[in-house]
Amino acid sequence: MAGAGPSDEEPITDINITPLVDVCLVLVIIFMVTAPMLSEPAIKVDLPRAHTQEGEEKDKITLTLGKDGDYALDYEKFSDVKALEAALKGKLSQSDSKLVILRADKEALHGQLTDLMARAKDAGALSMTIATEQQK
Repeated sequence: MAGAGPSDEEPITDINITPLVDVCLVLVIIFMVTAPMLSEPAIKVDLPRAHTQEGEEKDKITLTLGKDGDYALDYEKFSDVKALEAALKGKLSQSDSKLVILRADKEALHGQLTDLMARAKDAGALSMTIATEQQK
């Protein structure tokens, strides 16, 4: 093998990372596009406007009351109040802060909201806050 050069016998020691970077960038783009779709609430509500302050992120549970009397716990919709109350008790038993955020449509009835607050308190909520949109 007099004609063979040194490149024929040397092992390949460098790794081509270009395909790895391409795949990672495609995955990042896919996650950026799909992430907002995964955080859609179960019930669309039109929150009342108020001068509000951003709250700190804690272990929180979100109760939603729609204008038609629909209920949701985090991202799960409920038609029966008793089933909602049972699921809320289960979530509050696992929560450290026992904070409940109430999201009620501004067209929802006041009595339904106070009933939901009483049920959350009976289920074990230690603190509650009502979500509003920030007024500009």
